[in-house]
Amino acid sequence: MNIGLIGAGVISDTYLKNLTSFPDVRVVMVADLDVDRAAAQATKYGVPRAGAVVELLDDPEIELVVNLTIPAAHVEVGLAALEAGKHVWSEKPIGMDRPSARKLLDRARERGLRVASAPDTVLGAGSQTARRVVDSGRIGEPRTGLALFQSPGPEAWHPAPEFLFQTGGGPLLDMGPYYLTQLVHLLGPVRKVTAAGGRARETRVIGSGPRAGTEFPVTVPTSVSALLEFSRGGSAQLMLSFDSAVRRTTLELTGTQGTVVLPDPNGFAGLTQVHLIGGEPEEIKPRGHKASRGTGVLELVRAIRAGVPERASGELAYHVLDTMQAIEESITDGRSVQVQSTVDVPPALPVDWDPYARTL
Repeated sequence: MNIGLIGAGVISDTYLKNLTSFPDVRVVMVADLDVDRAAAQATKYGVPRAGAVVELLDDPEIELVVNLTIPAAHVEVGLAALEAGKHVWSEKPIGMDRPSARKLLDRARERGLRVASAPDTVLGAGSQTARRVVDSGRIGEPRTGLALFQSPGPEAWHPAPEFLFQTGGGPLLDMGPYYLTQLVHLLGPVRKVTAAGGRARETRVIGSGPRAGTEFPVTVPTSVSALLEFSRGGSAQLMLSFDSAVRRTTLELTGTQGTVVLPDPNGFAGLTQVHLIGGEPEEIKPRGHKASRGTGVLELVRAIRAGVPERASGELAYHVLDTMQAIEESITDGRSVQVQSTVDVPPALPVDWDPYARTL
């Protein structure tokens, strides 16, 4: 399938490196508001063409758009791609609010097109290996989860971090999709949240790049805590922070017979640790493919061609967004909030799923 990529920023390097190595997809164009930046990325990764966004959308050869714009533009660009008759892969979050994200998904259905969304880390060998351990019943019936992400914040390394501290950002919408998507895969859809949050500082300072030293305002909570309750039983504690001098990435799931410690949900590999009650800890190496970002794009392409549902679906991304919006409402209102949407949990990837095989 011929694909075009919109947004030639920091994350485009990883996508382009992977997508240009998958035989089942062909990247034919890179577009950006900054056409010189698009041209540079196209040249770097051997993509035939680069140019403006409108040129990419007008190209009848392109069947699918990979939308790597900033969160505030995800829905606008996605709708434009749908109107141009193209399927959409969106970076996370799928939208900044429920109505606009719902509009995107409804329009895709009306047009007979697909919308899927990051994170696709959940399709990595690390997460999929852990998922197979849980599905096998090794830890018994899953009952509780613990998800922690703590860091000082991305302004130290990101050359233009302002959007990560404004509406559509913060640790909840930036990092939350990785942890929540994984929890939904393991425990099913979320039904209710109870949350609290705040921000440690009203301003931040860019720490790297040509604008280092620039101060900018913070408008969203930079620490969020939430209790999640799931429709099919069980609960999880979620803590996400851009305020901590201590760095932690933790994701655990405890069942009736033991606990599984999952690898970093913002990665594609990593060990799974199994701790059974009364037994010795066991480390399980990841089994499966070796690819990273862009895996979800390929899985979407193969699903479209096969006429089957994709795993990183827009509906799954919408449920995660709905949950994050409910968390925000709980923080603001000081009450528990019901999550109105639900979603079917997608099946695990076959262990022999190979992104480097030619199947189309």
